[in-house]
Amino acid sequence: MGHSKQVRILLLNDMEKLEKTLFRLEQGFELQFRLGPTLQGKTVTVYTNYPPPGEEFNRQKFRPLAWENPTEREDDSDKYCKLNLQKAGSFQYYFNQENEKSGGGYIVVDPVLHIGIDNQVLHLDCVTLQTFLAKCLGPFPEWESRLRVAKESGYNMIHFTPLQTLGLSRSCYSLSNQLELNPDFSTPNKQYTWSDVGQLVEKMKKEWNMLCITDVVYNHTAANSKWIQEHPECAYNLVNSPHLKPAWVLDRALWHLTCDVSEGKYREKGLPALIENDQQMNCIRKIVWEDIYPKIHLWEFFQVDVNKTVQQFRALLTQENRRTITKSDPKQLLKIIQDPEYKRLGCTIDMNIALATFIPHNGPAAIDECCNWLRKRIEELNAEKLRQINYHQEQAVNCVLGNVFYERLAGHGPKLGPVTRKHPLVTRYFTFPFGEMTLAEEETFINQPDKNCFFMAHNGWVMGDDPLRNFAEPGSEVYLRRELICWGDSVKLRYGNKPEDCPYLWAHMKKYTEITATCFHGVRLDNCHSTPLHVAEYMLDAARKLQPNLYVVAELFTGSEELDNIFVTRLGISSLIREAMSAYNSHEEGRLVYRYGGEPVGSFVQPCLRPLMPAIAHALFMDITHDNECPIVHRSAYDALPSSTIVSMACCASGSTKGYDELVPHQISVVSEERFYTKWNPDASPSNASEVNLQSGIIAARRAINKLHQELGAKGFIQVFVDQVDEDIVAVTRHSPSIHQSVVAVSRTAFRNPKTSFYSKEVPQMCIPGKIEEVVLEARTVERNTSPYRKDENVINGMPNFTVEIKEHIQLNESKIVKQAGIAKKGPNEYVQEIEFKNLTPGSIIIFRVSLDPHAQVAVGILRNHLTQFNPHFKTGSLPVDNADPILKIPFVSIASKLTLADLNQLLYRCESEEQEDGGGCYNIPNWSPLKYAGLQGLMSVLAEIRPKNDLGHPFCNNLRSGDWMIDYVSNRLISRSGAVAEVGKWLQAMFFYLKQIPRYLIPCYFDAILIGAYTTLLDAAWNQMSSFVQNGSTFVKHLSLGSVQMCGIGKFSSLPLLSPSLPGVPYRLNEITNEKEQCCVSLAAGLPHFSSGIFRCWGRDTFIALRGLLLITGRYLEARNIILAFAGTLRHGLIPNLLGEGTHARFNCRDAVWWWLQCIQDYCKMVPNGTDILKCPVSRMYPTDDSLPLPAGTLDQPLYEVIQEAMQRHLQGIQFRERNAGPQIDRNMKDEGFNITAGVDDQTGFVFGGNRFNCGTWMDKMGESDRARNKGIPATPRDGSAVEIVGLSKSTVRWLLELSKRNLFPYHAVTVKRNGKDFKISYEEWNRKIQDHFEKLFHVSEDPSDPNEKRPDLVHKRGIYKDSYGASSPWCDYQLRPNFTIAMVVAPELFTPKKAWKALEIAEEKLLGTLGMKTLDPDDMVYCGVYDNSLDNDNYNLAKGFNYHQGPEWLWPIGYFLRAKLYFSKLMGKETYSQTVFLVKNVLSRHYVHLERSPWKGLPELTNENGQYCSFSCETQAWSIAAILEILFDL
Repeated sequence: MGHSKQVRILLLNDMEKLEKTLFRLEQGFELQFRLGPTLQGKTVTVYTNYPPPGEEFNRQKFRPLAWENPTEREDDSDKYCKLNLQKAGSFQYYFNQENEKSGGGYIVVDPVLHIGIDNQVLHLDCVTLQTFLAKCLGPFPEWESRLRVAKESGYNMIHFTPLQTLGLSRSCYSLSNQLELNPDFSTPNKQYTWSDVGQLVEKMKKEWNMLCITDVVYNHTAANSKWIQEHPECAYNLVNSPHLKPAWVLDRALWHLTCDVSEGKYREKGLPALIENDQQMNCIRKIVWEDIYPKIHLWEFFQVDVNKTVQQFRALLTQENRRTITKSDPKQLLKIIQDPEYKRLGCTIDMNIALATFIPHNGPAAIDECCNWLRKRIEELNAEKLRQINYHQEQAVNCVLGNVFYERLAGHGPKLGPVTRKHPLVTRYFTFPFGEMTLAEEETFINQPDKNCFFMAHNGWVMGDDPLRNFAEPGSEVYLRRELICWGDSVKLRYGNKPEDCPYLWAHMKKYTEITATCFHGVRLDNCHSTPLHVAEYMLDAARKLQPNLYVVAELFTGSEELDNIFVTRLGISSLIREAMSAYNSHEEGRLVYRYGGEPVGSFVQPCLRPLMPAIAHALFMDITHDNECPIVHRSAYDALPSSTIVSMACCASGSTKGYDELVPHQISVVSEERFYTKWNPDASPSNASEVNLQSGIIAARRAINKLHQELGAKGFIQVFVDQVDEDIVAVTRHSPSIHQSVVAVSRTAFRNPKTSFYSKEVPQMCIPGKIEEVVLEARTVERNTSPYRKDENVINGMPNFTVEIKEHIQLNESKIVKQAGIAKKGPNEYVQEIEFKNLTPGSIIIFRVSLDPHAQVAVGILRNHLTQFNPHFKTGSLPVDNADPILKIPFVSIASKLTLADLNQLLYRCESEEQEDGGGCYNIPNWSPLKYAGLQGLMSVLAEIRPKNDLGHPFCNNLRSGDWMIDYVSNRLISRSGAVAEVGKWLQAMFFYLKQIPRYLIPCYFDAILIGAYTTLLDAAWNQMSSFVQNGSTFVKHLSLGSVQMCGIGKFSSLPLLSPSLPGVPYRLNEITNEKEQCCVSLAAGLPHFSSGIFRCWGRDTFIALRGLLLITGRYLEARNIILAFAGTLRHGLIPNLLGEGTHARFNCRDAVWWWLQCIQDYCKMVPNGTDILKCPVSRMYPTDDSLPLPAGTLDQPLYEVIQEAMQRHLQGIQFRERNAGPQIDRNMKDEGFNITAGVDDQTGFVFGGNRFNCGTWMDKMGESDRARNKGIPATPRDGSAVEIVGLSKSTVRWLLELSKRNLFPYHAVTVKRNGKDFKISYEEWNRKIQDHFEKLFHVSEDPSDPNEKRPDLVHKRGIYKDSYGASSPWCDYQLRPNFTIAMVVAPELFTPKKAWKALEIAEEKLLGTLGMKTLDPDDMVYCGVYDNSLDNDNYNLAKGFNYHQGPEWLWPIGYFLRAKLYFSKLMGKETYSQTVFLVKNVLSRHYVHLERSPWKGLPELTNENGQYCSFSCETQAWSIAAILEILFDL
């Protein structure tokens, strides 16, 4: 049943662009692309750059994927194309429709990491990473002894900051040569290279089981990089980025201000070198506005030289040839054109626009006047530019002051002291490699390319900026507005859009990437959010060529998950760094654990094949990153242990930074720190600053929690529960859903220093469900008696006076933290241990390993053992069992194989009223609603909603956890029945015996697993009994075919009249009360829930419209035969009943049921092997004469062919009678004349006719009910005369009987009637010919207004259609456009000229085709109303009491005939028309598929309101609706 390959389905929908949605997959998964409803039927091609097997990945190379259609059917519900994912990285897909791009997105495939000599897999959730600042490792030969600290602390991955040569600032991230190993690592005797690093990394992987990753820095290089001086084009300089010139001028002016302030030149103006207060800050603002801005005239870079431009304009005006000036668009306004070189007053205007705007009349005075106008306009434009620049200058001065405040005044800032050249007023934005000179002298360089190419922009970051925008490119004013928080040691790199734009830079950085990928297993993308995406893509592609399973981590500061996803999906980032330091209290820290991984405890088992759901990025959750400030300063030393434990319990990768475990009480600066890390020495004393061991800091506890983190990840503890016990205590549970073991870590955080803050001695009791097997670890942060911390000059040392008291793998009674543990019983099978703490001081942790109570553990094991027959997933944690209930020894599939389809109706379906008839009802979920069905489908519909979302808080799950009521209902309901159904009940009861013994929180998950196994097996059992069309059909076909099981059932009381005792193959059962044998034939309900039970279950018309689809197409031939013959037995007046009422309470008030019955007999004869045998079957006549009382079965039998002949004869003779018991007792709304029934055949045309204006004998049978609106007793749609579908059905029957009689399979060639006392023979041949000759003449509304056949041209309002009836008492009704003519087209296509038929179908498509159904009336008709409300009673004649039931609402079953007619006639119209029609059909049907899948009833409704809107008065699932759609699929 269950296949173990993981398959994910991505539904494609038109115009759905999912570039910002993250889809994460693993290697070994299969990804299937399927067509969503908006694309079914269309020609869609999916393209991807995921390479075919054996080929290398090329981001630019896309290939189409081939569609697979497992059922080879014409509907698209199962069509898919697939990728078998075996490569890590980011891959793109998109899809085209008719060569137009229609949507797309990305998928990210996780890398698979390996460690150790035996290459064992390191799952991403097992990663425990530690960051090292590379420069603090010291000379290369000493690295091992320093890195060993990480190994001994239990880490399995090291992150090195860059190992390259550093720039002048000595910042770890300012690299002067990306290709060279930092020479600091070499010794006087030996120079070390990348291959030495590579060998060490390989040794650590094989011998230490550790992987190594390092940073790649793509955004900037050190300002002193030699190569950038040789290739200044790689930076943003004033040659390639002239738009930066104004910002450069301002930057130089601010530098000169620094020099002047540092030399005391502004002391007089109130600005000394040492800035200490707000007053001095105000002085800076004043000086900038009064001394600097007026001197540097920044606005001139954006303005026009007025005099020069006016002179040029004058010259053009006076030239003779000015008429040849190009005419410009008069709508264009004069505006300033920016000088691309950004020269002062270098901007221009468009002279053509100027000449077109200011046109002189005659004479020099007019020219002067025009020049003055132009001068005035340019001055206005220049003034506008000045305003803009002032706005930028205002922001610039604010940013300068903000910077000064942070660096010199803020409590949390670096407090730089006096302004000097080393610590300038503000960081410089540009390099300036020349000596000192005045600002005026410097500005002369601005237009000298040999000099200004060396004025390069520094990099930095911009608060709140759009990360997808490059702030150094034209259009950004960041440098001018001083919004950059600048790194003055690094130059921003300028890649352009492709390698050709800056070949040296791309090649240099690619080589850098390749060195990194050769030596390391992964990379951290430094400053990822500012790295141009196309650059990072290119570099990572190069890296993955060398290291296919490259582990890529990054820290993103975009502030939005959607933006994060763009980076994650485009770059294939494996893990995003998340910081626990962002948590402001323990509650938030716990929330982050829950957010970044795992599923809730007790989650449902998800199927292997399921939709691909959007994910959040995999997290690398770090208690501290190297950028974070020191937690000891912000929280307390006591918090290191509990916070790192909380982080380590997260179901994702975890990490820390070197120095955290040693309790270094300050931030280790990436810029200024030059000391070395400590070395490992197991025997070191606490006072030894340069060495550490398990007694140092929290290292011993770190080792234990790292080991535990790896174990939980490797063993599948994927379920997480976070409990905030009190404001400081957080309990994190990790649970394994296969072995049902839990690990519970209780941490008492110390965000406040326990020495200076109050912490309560009273710690709340904790309840832990299950049996505590052991204390995995308990640890307390304690002070010890050593000398206090003193910062060492050479070594990064921690606080020696703190350590941890630790115990591992002890029993509860050995614990120093737990006072006592009692056992409380929560429920019959749930043990809860109550823990009382005594020593859970701030800074302590205790971790328990918890199993289920042994009794429950056995029950789960047995359950899992029995569930393996459905899904191999349950093998882990299963227990074989010998003494189980014998029924559990039988595979469920063999129990299911004994069920009939009628049994399956009871097992799977049955709505409330069907159950009530049998003395039961559907299960009602408190605080929610009753289930739709009493059978399994009722439960499965709810579970299908809950399961994918793991909605464990749903009332359904609450009900299961609260008691066994629902569980008992499911099994007892079945056991109370007999035979094979009861066996299923007993099997479920035996399974539930074990289910009831497991903890309540696990019951929803296992209840679901048991039901899924049973349900899917039962569905297979149903399909195995159906036709090959169903068995080999698509998912859509199979799910529709279940409508046959849903609608066809046997209740406690038989709904059908009894069949002849001499008929073979009739099912019998023992009556439980009388103990006598009785017939039990299935009957077909018209619809659920309204037409499902009692007298209202069976209707002649509904039964026979639905019978071909639900019984013949699905291969249920015997049931179809029995229903046909049962109704045949009730024939009276030549008619089949409308409402069957078991035959004894039948109403013969419809004219069409008999023709649908005859059509079904014809279909039966054609579709069933030896189908014509039915014609000889005995029919037990209940009413041999019109007035006889109902006779018992077997009193009078006749072969079916005689009953058929009687129906034909009675019609030709003419039918006229008054309904029995006429009056309010059978119809409280009908007027007296309405009870008079007439039907007959027109001698001239052969058309069947009948009815009167007070009754409605066709399927459009709404009778007015409102006194208030005065429509009571008046049919909304009498359709008297000859209704088009009845004419079509009668033609089909006459033609068929004629064929049968020619083949001697039907003994009658003609019908004998009495006319004027004489016998009169009418042959079937003649009747057939009459209808054929008259149909189009009288039913087609010609496009020619002068058509002689058209008797009432005044009533025509649409041409090219077929009338709805002929000869109605209200003649205008004949001309209404309704969908009924399409029925005639399907059953008697020979009546229609293909061209005329096609035209009529096109009009019907345009006017009547709805979302799921067909409008029952032309929307252009004055009485059209598309919303049906049966409860409304007002004065509106056309609406009150649902009078418009068939005057607009969209009914589903006619769409079947419309689409079948289109398919039939499109074949005659040519190949192209046919393929367009197939597309239309598939597209329309896709909407039915979606409805069917989403409906809790698993059916298709009777009708919808206009445009497919839900109608609450409709049956939720209707037999003929499902049948009609199945018939289209059969025709396809």
